Formats: sequence, structure tokens, C-alpha cells
Amino acid sequence: MTHRTLGIIIQNVSGWNLLPQTIDILPDGKEESAPQDRNDMILFSALCCLQHGAFFIGGTMRELIDKLRQTQVLAKEEWIKLIDGHSEASAQYLFAQARQVRCKIYGQDVYIRGLIEISNYCKNDCYYCGIRKSNKNAVRYRLMPEEILACVQNGYTLGFRTFVLQGGDDAFYTDELLAALILQIKKTHPDCAVTLSLGERSRESYRYLFSAGADRYLLRHETASQSHYAMLHPPVLSLAKRKECLFQLKEIGYQTGSGFMVGSPGQTAEELAEDLLFLKDLNPQMVGIGPFIPHHDTPFAGKPPGSVELTLFLIGLLRLMLPGALLPATTALGTLDPEGREKGILAGANVVMPNLSPVGARTKYTLYDHKLCTGAESAEHLEELKKRIQRIGYRVVTSRGDFIKQTDLNPEERKSSHVSV
Repeated sequence: MTHRTLGIIIQNVSGWNLLPQTIDILPDGKEESAPQDRNDMILFSALCCLQHGAFFIGGTMRELIDKLRQTQVLAKEEWIKLIDGHSEASAQYLFAQARQVRCKIYGQDVYIRGLIEISNYCKNDCYYCGIRKSNKNAVRYRLMPEEILACVQNGYTLGFRTFVLQGGDDAFYTDELLAALILQIKKTHPDCAVTLSLGERSRESYRYLFSAGADRYLLRHETASQSHYAMLHPPVLSLAKRKECLFQLKEIGYQTGSGFMVGSPGQTAEELAEDLLFLKDLNPQMVGIGPFIPHHDTPFAGKPPGSVELTLFLIGLLRLMLPGALLPATTALGTLDPEGREKGILAGANVVMPNLSPVGARTKYTLYDHKLCTGAESAEHLEELKKRIQRIGYRVVTSRGDFIKQTDLNPEERKSSHVSV
């Protein structure tokens, strides 16, 4: 059992007395007030409040979070208020709500995806990306089908039941090559899901790969603001085209994933609100967000990274807005914070994606600087990952980890569908 204190401890100041609210998080996800003897008195002053801002969640913030949980809908102005007004206290209140929602649907289960980075060749020139075509310092590689199948076999032995084939926009991987690869994976491992993350393709290509057996497709929109999209991408790339691809994927029948960077250059609270409004409209089964991290060989080298705290806050908001969504605690979170993965789970996430790529390729797929690809981020250290997840009260399971629509799924039904690893 874990516990969290909603509030900020302030030392060496005098003034009012306040009893903070300490919450115990029970194994079933429910929360209750902690025993009286664990509530320490806090002393603070009105002057301190004026100097440092609101320490405790205000009525408006709590009302907006409650409204989001109840309705899954907010207006743009309300999103902006939540984002601009977020604090440690409001975050902890939000995370408690997010955990309750997530546990009602998915219990304590954390799904693992085996990430196979098949190529760092890319025809695009996104200004933030380390594998952009203009980066002459990138050491290029691409995996052959037999190498990818070997990664899948290794992952299956380790306990993975979803494999994510991710890469740059590389014309080498034709529809025919990918379809044959998907068919082979499905033939060898019929109990597994195949997720593709290979950029913008034609509707015909998406349909062809879906017919071959691909289950899911990840395509982050990165920003839903036209002006901000133009700041991050060259003119040849279009936000309208990106959105069109996402709606096509849903129409075809993929479990579809989108997402955005947090703290990318030029981003404002208004643009984050537009991201949330777009995701509500798209209603994807998966949403992946992570803090922006600069790469030294891009036009954004030297720009400050995004905020871990704001990223976590947005994960919590996404859990309330899209209760059944599959939300990963991303590698970027773990890159900026050694406990980023665990914090992501406690904020409402329920997916982690260890790296199954060949060891020699991992350091070449550098979308941003200092990207983690060893330790608990690697598939070979799944036991370490499992222990870290267990320490915060959750469990890694052997499962395809499909999207669940039924918000009233009872715990016994959940238990019967997964096996702990």
C-alpha cells in the first residue's frame, strides 16, 4: 500500500495551522483517508502564500478536474486554466482521480510492448528529430526481415505479446515486404499483436497492411496547432495530411494511437489545449506523450527540454478525458527523470515499451540526446522493470494488452484475461 500527501510541507514559518490530507492508495485502486497519526501539522503564513502562490488546490482547479472525470469534456478555456494553473497540489489530486479511473478499467496491470526500431533512414526533415534526413552525422541502418523476426522471437520468449515496428519514413519497407513480415509474425505467434509506427502512408497502404494482420498503428500528430506545426516541420509536411492519416487509420479498423511533445519550442498552453481538443475529437485507443528533448544535430539544439511535471499532469488529464486509452510512460520521461516511468504509471499511464532492437542499433536510433536504451529500458532487463513496477503497487502482465471499451469490466474478468510475468 502506498500513500501520498496532498499539500506542500513548509518548514520554519509561523502562522496558521493546517492539517494536510493524506491519502492511502489501496491495492484495488481505491483511496481512503490515512490514520490520524500520519497527518502532521503544518505551519505556514499568509505572507508565504503570497510569495509562493497557492499551495493547496483551489476550488476552480478541483471543480474542473471533477468535471473532467464526470463528463470527459472541457472547453478550450477550461483546458487552458487547468494547464496554466497546475500545481503540485492539483497534480496529486488529479493523479488520485486518474488512478481510480485506470484501475476501474485495467486494474493494476501494466502492459509491455516490445519496441523494435527497424530503421533510422527517413525522408523527412522535422526540425526536432535526430534522424532527420539533413543530419549527416547520423549513422544510418535498417534491419532486414530476418533480423526483425529474430527480435520478435527473442521478445516472445521473454514474455512480450505485442511488438511495435517503429522507424523513420523509409521507402525500403514496401507494402509487400511489410505484409510478408506481418504474416510471418502472425503465423509464428498467432497470440500476438503487431503495432506499426512507420509514418504517413497512403490509405491503400494502411488498408493493405491491416489486411495482412497489423493490429495497431501509432502516428503522433505532435501538435494540433497549424502555426505551431509549421514551426516544427518543413513546408512539405502538412498538419492536415497528418490528421487525415489518423482518421483513415481509425476508419480502416486499426487500434489507433496519436500524441504530442510537451514543451516543444514555441508551445503555449493554448496549443496544448488544442492538442487535447483534437484528441477528444479523434478518440484514439492509444495516446503517447513525452517531454521535448533537444538533439544536438537539429535546428533546436540548445533549446530547453520540456517539463516532466507538466507531462505527468497531462497524462492524468488524458486518463480522465479518455478513460480506456492505452497510455505509455514513455522513454523520454525516463530520460529526464530516473523515476519517470514509475511517475508516469502513478499519473495514470498503463503501458511501458522496453527496447527489443539489436543492441548495436539502439544507440543509432537517437531521436533526441541521451535517449535511454539500456537498463530497465531494455528488454533484456525485464525482471528489473517488473520489480520497479511492483514496488509502486502494479504488475507487469503477459498480454496483448488491447484497448478495453467496457468501463464497468469487473476485477474477476480482468484477472481471467492476464497472466503476471
